[in-house]
Amino acid sequence: MAAWLAPDWPLLFVPSQPILETLIRGTCMYLSLFALLRVFRRQTGSIGPADLLVLLLIADAAQNGMAGDYKSITDGLILVCTIVGWEYLLDWLGFQSRWIQQVLERSPLLLIKDGRIQKQNLSNELMTLDDLVSLLRRKGIESPTEVKRCFLEGDGHVSVLPFNSKDSPALADEDEQAK
Repeated sequence: MAAWLAPDWPLLFVPSQPILETLIRGTCMYLSLFALLRVFRRQTGSIGPADLLVLLLIADAAQNGMAGDYKSITDGLILVCTIVGWEYLLDWLGFQSRWIQQVLERSPLLLIKDGRIQKQNLSNELMTLDDLVSLLRRKGIESPTEVKRCFLEGDGHVSVLPFNSKDSPALADEDEQAK
């Protein structure tokens, strides 16, 4: 049989480095990257080309730290299972404990209050007024003055609570003028 038809089974499936080392590397890199992204990520509800590029570069840079010089499928599966295991464990812990959930997830950030834009909060998120107005338009809102509350949620999506017709500041001004 030709050499190119005979796979090297031990090279494919026998771990090339100690399993505990792979687990420790995966754990350290996952928790470090999780903490880094938790602190420094900008959440805008979608991933743009620049955000995707940063994530790809982080993944590439972290690969050697996580994997070392592994060559087998088993090494890769152990590493992937370690990462997925940590993701599941953190989700489970956040579900079990409100305190852990608050540590793991960002709390909603107020962007508009009673029709007034919270400029400092926009600035903290590196979000421009144009970004905010664009997000409002996608929700069917023409102007920030139509919004009672607008939040940047922990998952990066924007939630909007418009004024009811009776508590709109524009209608209140019209009522005052009519009197």
